Amino acid sequence: MLHSVEVDLGGGRTITLETGKMAKQANGSVIVRSGESVVLVTACSNPEPKPGANFFPLTVDYREYTYSAGRFPGGFIKREGRMSEKETLTCRLIDRPIRPLFPEGYSNETQIIGLVLSADPTRDPSTLAIMGAGAALAISDIPFEHVMAGVRVGLVDGKLTANPTYEETKASKIGIVVAGTEGGIVMVESGANQATEEEVLAAIEFGHDCCKKICKGIQELMKKAGKTKRTYTPPVVNQALYDQIAKGISAELKDAMNTQKYEKLESYSRVDAAKKKAMEGIPECSRVPTVRLCSPAARRRLWSPRPSAPRTTSSASSCWIPRRPPSASCCITTSRRSASAK
Repeated sequence: MLHSVEVDLGGGRTITLETGKMAKQANGSVIVRSGESVVLVTACSNPEPKPGANFFPLTVDYREYTYSAGRFPGGFIKREGRMSEKETLTCRLIDRPIRPLFPEGYSNETQIIGLVLSADPTRDPSTLAIMGAGAALAISDIPFEHVMAGVRVGLVDGKLTANPTYEETKASKIGIVVAGTEGGIVMVESGANQATEEEVLAAIEFGHDCCKKICKGIQELMKKAGKTKRTYTPPVVNQALYDQIAKGISAELKDAMNTQKYEKLESYSRVDAAKKKAMEGIPECSRVPTVRLCSPAARRRLWSPRPSAPRTTSSASSCWIPRRPPSASCCITTSRRSASAK
């Protein structure tokens, strides 16, 4: 069944969010319309966590194929080429606000795909993909408990405008992309041409107000077509070890990350020193030798049980690879290895 909601951002900028017509097998799918721009955004996530993942395996893909403008690639190879710089940057604009909003320790492979089905010749469709990603995750059964939206803000002739046209963007003193929830701002990507601090702050606040309007529209869509969220249990934390590390280096980390006190490189070195101090205070890590690996094949051999402990030769040094994985509390560092090493 088709469900849709409309959000008015003022100045003739109306956003329409639809679901239930396309990509029904995805965990969540939303079509975002504004003017002649139409963007399909889908969200899919594996129901089981990725084995051995120590990071969140999130993939974001955004494509503006030429068919969206009613054309096809010319020349000898009539196919789409590699991703453009703009598409890559848009993927990052989608990734940055949604990644920290996932629950702590979530390691299920997740994909957010945005496809521009129709491109308005006067407006940039990339911000529609940001709000579409937030809407697709919100109505899905993926354990994403936040409602997030994004908007581009321009300042033309002293007036703040949501999702300005290409011509308005050229004449604008400020170009800011704001992403956030009703409770706060998650990401700001900005550029300005001799704008004052007051103008920039006003643009950010205006963008957050627009995000709140879009979030209310997404919540309305959730009531109509939202799925029940999966039950997610975060991994158990070794509280004793956590308290030990926090007690030992908490003050040093806070001091090291004070960017008003230290330059960036000095701050990095102090953070590294604090990590090293924390690792030295854990007996399990001090008993396991440091392993230097680089190639995926070498990393796979590290975790594969073998009858004996082989040796690998690096361009810099020789290192021993243990037969079985070390304790989960231990650290493994990586470095480059020559292609001729066996």
